[in-house]
Amino acid sequence: MSAPAAFAQEATSADDTADVGEIVVTGTRAIGRTRLDTIAPVDVITGETLTRSGTGTETAAALAAAAPSINFPRPAISDGSDHVRPATLRGLAPDQTLVLINGQRGHVGALVNVNGALGRGSTAFDLNTIPSVALGSVEVLRDGASAQYGSDAIAGVINLRLRQARDGGGLTLNYGRYDTEYDTARGSHEATDGEQTSLAGWIGLPLGEDGFVTVSGELQKRDPTNRSDYAAPSAVVGNTSTNTVLGRFGDPAVKSQSLWFNAGKPINAGWEAYAFGGIQHKESESGATARAYNNANNVLAIYPNGFLPLINTEIVDYNLYGGVKGEAAGIDWDVSVGYGRNVLDYRVTNSLNASYGAASQQEFKAGGLKYDQLTFGIDGVKPLELGLYEPVNLAFGLEYRTEGFEVYAGEPASYNRGTGGTATAGLGSQGFPGFSPAHVADEDRNNWSAYVDLEGKLTEGLTVGIAGRYEDYSDFGDQVTGKISARYDFSPAFALRGAVSTGFHAPALQQQFFSYTATNLVTTTAGTALIQAGTFRVDDPIAISLGSRPLEPETSVNYSIGGVFRAAGLELTIDAYRIELDDRIVYSENLGGTGARLGQTAAQALTISNQLQAAYGVSAARFFLNGVNTVTEGVDVVGRYRLPTDYGRFDFTLAGNFNNTEVTATPTPAAGAPSTSEFFLFDRANILAFEEGTPGTKVVGGIDWSMGGFGVSAKATYYESVLVANNSSTLDYETGDKTLIDLEGRYQFPAGVGLAVGVNNLFDEYPEYTPTANNGATGSVGFPSYSPFGFNGRFLYARLSYSF
Repeated sequence: MSAPAAFAQEATSADDTADVGEIVVTGTRAIGRTRLDTIAPVDVITGETLTRSGTGTETAAALAAAAPSINFPRPAISDGSDHVRPATLRGLAPDQTLVLINGQRGHVGALVNVNGALGRGSTAFDLNTIPSVALGSVEVLRDGASAQYGSDAIAGVINLRLRQARDGGGLTLNYGRYDTEYDTARGSHEATDGEQTSLAGWIGLPLGEDGFVTVSGELQKRDPTNRSDYAAPSAVVGNTSTNTVLGRFGDPAVKSQSLWFNAGKPINAGWEAYAFGGIQHKESESGATARAYNNANNVLAIYPNGFLPLINTEIVDYNLYGGVKGEAAGIDWDVSVGYGRNVLDYRVTNSLNASYGAASQQEFKAGGLKYDQLTFGIDGVKPLELGLYEPVNLAFGLEYRTEGFEVYAGEPASYNRGTGGTATAGLGSQGFPGFSPAHVADEDRNNWSAYVDLEGKLTEGLTVGIAGRYEDYSDFGDQVTGKISARYDFSPAFALRGAVSTGFHAPALQQQFFSYTATNLVTTTAGTALIQAGTFRVDDPIAISLGSRPLEPETSVNYSIGGVFRAAGLELTIDAYRIELDDRIVYSENLGGTGARLGQTAAQALTISNQLQAAYGVSAARFFLNGVNTVTEGVDVVGRYRLPTDYGRFDFTLAGNFNNTEVTATPTPAAGAPSTSEFFLFDRANILAFEEGTPGTKVVGGIDWSMGGFGVSAKATYYESVLVANNSSTLDYETGDKTLIDLEGRYQFPAGVGLAVGVNNLFDEYPEYTPTANNGATGSVGFPSYSPFGFNGRFLYARLSYSF
């Protein structure tokens, strides 16, 4: 799914006069910098562009369609990652991009991604908690910025700027669905599903004579999609059927309600009070791996034909920020406080606990996760007269932050072992075993930081920036980062810019204290199997015996150089980068498990598995650890040309991201670990997921025409093939090189009424399907979750809007 005529560095909608001088606030604390005048590359995407997406109003999907450097895969059958899907910038992990709301640090979600989704092992901000209708614009800083903003800003920063107005408003009704034909490994299919309806609106209201409050909201309902393969005859009662679908592989069913506000009010003597925040309540349902009738964990008395466990989540996300800003003693101050909270509650339906036999219940409360963050900040900005071409902008500040993470248990039947089943029957609710008392956690930490940021023009053409930041965490210690950047304007039409910076990502509380028992689908050369795998805390004795160590921060060095070209209606930016990352925090292999692999012999696997079964009732163990080093190199190219004619205005856009990552080091087993192999803790599949799990090339080209009330958009997006790797090379397959075509036509009627119709993925392109060798008898996994554009096919949509 993708957005029509929405590209990186687009500052206005296609119907408006392009404002190439739009002021940006991300990546610079100097006043008055435009998006083409910044030292670092900043893309500006308007809220109106995002709402014209045809993507079911998912903000992350609309951003990925707008900026080639952003990718938003749609994982399925990956537990919580189906419900909170992460986005990536420049091919790095989701938690290596910092997300701000109105310039304030946003909070990450409670979920940690632990299964086969891209971003495995990360915990990140959920971009879809803020509906696109609430946004005035989004600024994407594509450069390392930890020295300016703190932890996580390794790949860059996404600043979500809320809509700001004291009058006017709008209402938009979106409707869409998939209408598709596709092939899987075992045959052909047709589907009309995934119906999506949303009602979104905003209104600007005066707050006294000179203040404002803008309220935005959205109601959304999405039906699920299903792109599972047919089941093998061996998985179907009677062993004869060739057209039975047992699984559900696709987008989850979603119902959500979101409400946001943004307010500001001058109070006295040049000071202003402000507040913003929002809440989203979301209920979603996704499928786990289907259980065939003859699966060892089925109870025929309950499900004679097998069953499809359904994972249900209820997610509530809160945000509330406030502060005052104004001038005192020649300094522009901003004093702020912000609080965010994310709660994820699990419920499993259409399931059973096989260890209870025929007495098992079919629905389970499985427990959940909580995360919250409280921040206090004091920022100051002051121009310094140093006798240079212009005053140097001095910015400085202090920040204090506390974080808390909780895991709470489900009902006993969701994790206990009963006495009514066979001795080998799996314990816990099938599809998603509940959190047990052994998994319960309630942890917190705090940190404080101080920064200084200088930026100014030394001569008419030369602009230089220097930033430094010190942070001290209560759990792992302190960290210092710095950045030097410069830009030289040779003429109004051409400039060169570059930067060198260091950065870091602090180990999340989730990565340090999350533990869990899951049922995983594992593929080996001997076939596919469901195993019980335990995730252990890094300080758990079993994790330590297998090679765990206390987590340390990831560190980075970021180099970038680029050029800015502009003449008449043409804009072109080219920015090259190199990001050296050390001690990346990763999620280990399943140690033990089903047998031999590159880093583990069959004998080692059996020994570990037997120990785990005896002590914990699982056959494999995983944990978080440092030790992966990578080098990412790439180039971002963004070009746009505007052509006014007697037959309307044409906007031509061509943008691309060319990216390559190489793993240069992997974790080494500790002394006394069961294996000395360099692939024991982090094997081939995970290495190649870093190197080839996102497209090396993504190119977006589009034409937008507007005349009077009419508008037409056409866009093509090319995705280079992504490798879906396994620990055995014979099981590798690729998504294939694919180009998707999107079209939209629209008309703006008098009196503020607008109508648009469109199609995303006009020619119904799919990634290459999952081979039967990777899919198992149930055929649950029809397509690769790593596909950068999903696997749902052609999407038809209509949009009716009213503005006032």
